[in-house]
Amino acid sequence: MNIQTETHIAGQPIKEKPAKRPVRLVRWFIIVGVLLAVLVGGLVGFNAFRSKMIAQFFANNKPPPSNVSVAEGKSEAIPNLLTAVGDLVAVHQVNVTSDVSGRITAILFTAGSEVKAGTPLVQLFDGPDQGDLANFKAQATVAQLQLDRAKQLALRQFGPQSTVDQAQAAFDQANAGIAKTEAIISQKLVRAPFGGDLGVRQVEVGQYLTAGTQIVSLTDLSTLYANLTVTEKQSSQIKVGQIVRVAVDAYPGRTFEGKITTIEPQISTDTRNIRVQATISNPDHILKPGMFATTTIALPEKPPVVTVPETAVDYTLYGDSVFLITEKKADDGKTSLTAVRTFVKTGNRVAGRVEILKGLNAGDRVVAVGQNKLQSGMAVAISADPTPPVPAQAPRY
Repeated sequence: MNIQTETHIAGQPIKEKPAKRPVRLVRWFIIVGVLLAVLVGGLVGFNAFRSKMIAQFFANNKPPPSNVSVAEGKSEAIPNLLTAVGDLVAVHQVNVTSDVSGRITAILFTAGSEVKAGTPLVQLFDGPDQGDLANFKAQATVAQLQLDRAKQLALRQFGPQSTVDQAQAAFDQANAGIAKTEAIISQKLVRAPFGGDLGVRQVEVGQYLTAGTQIVSLTDLSTLYANLTVTEKQSSQIKVGQIVRVAVDAYPGRTFEGKITTIEPQISTDTRNIRVQATISNPDHILKPGMFATTTIALPEKPPVVTVPETAVDYTLYGDSVFLITEKKADDGKTSLTAVRTFVKTGNRVAGRVEILKGLNAGDRVVAVGQNKLQSGMAVAISADPTPPVPAQAPRY
C-alpha cells in the first residue's frame, strides 16, 4: 500500500524532534565551574595573605644592631719609607791564619775574648830562627869592626878603598840576614791584625800548623754593614747619606739607625736590582754579622693622606674594602647607623695604619673591629670599647 495513492488516509507528515541537553547535566557543569573558581580564588588569596604576613613579620622583627668599634679616617703626613731585605756583615772580619808553617808551642788567647790590635795569639816554634838571628848579629858585629878599621886605614892612606867597600858589603849582608830572620820570627808569633772579638779556637798546643790554616775568627763588632738590594725602579729614590733603619728578628720592636754609604754603580743584569750598603754603629755589640735584616730607607715626605687602622681593611681577591658608617633617617624621624661595604685603594702600611689613596675622605667613620659579622647595609651600634692599640711589633718611625 502506498500512502500517496491511498486517498482515504489523511494526516500530517511525520517530523523528527531535536534532542535536548538534560537540565541536570547543565546544572552539574555550572556547579563544578563555580567550585573551581572559588578554589582558585582561595588559593590566590591565601598566597597573597601569607606573603603579606611574612613581609610584615620580618619588617617588625629586625635583628638588633651589631656592636662594632669605630675609627675615624685621619688626614696625616706619614713617613715615606722604602722597605727592603738584606743582611748584616762586619766592617772588619777575618779568619786569623799563619803565614808560615810550624809547630804550636803556646796559645796566648782565650776563645771569645776581646783583644786589641797587635795582641799575640799563637806562638810557633822558632828555635832555629833565633839561632840564625844570633849568628847574623855576631856577623854584623865583626863586619862593623872590620868596616871601621878599613875606613881608618883608608883615611890615613894605609889601605885601599876596595877593602872599605868589601867591609861595607859584609856589614850590609849581615844586617840583611838579621832583618830577614827577625821577619821570619815575627811571622811565627801570630798577632791580632785589628781589635775585635775572638771566636772559637780551632787549634791545639803541639799541633803542626800549616800555612793558611784557620786559627780563630776575629770580628770587629763596633761597626757593621747592612747590605740590601732595591729594584731598578726604586734606585732613583735613594742617595748616599739617607737614613736607614734596621730591624732584626732577635730584637723585635727595636730599630737600629745608620746611613747609606755606598750605592753600587751597576745594576745586575740577572735580577735588575742594585746593591746598597749602609753603615750602622753597634756600640753595644748586640748586632751580629750574618743576621737577616729588614731595612727601611727614609725618603722625602709625601703630601698628607687619609689613614685608617689596619684592622679596618678587609683584603680579598675582589679588592680591598672597609665598612663605612652612614646615618639613615627613618619615617618616624629617628636616626640609625648602617655599615656599607666600600671598596678602597690602599697604599703603604706604617705603624699599624694603612694609607687610603682612594675611596674615603678625612673624617669618615669606618668599622675597626667586628666587621666579620657584618653584611653591607646592616644596622650597627657603636661599641663603648676603645679601638685596638697599635701592635707591639709594628715599628714606629
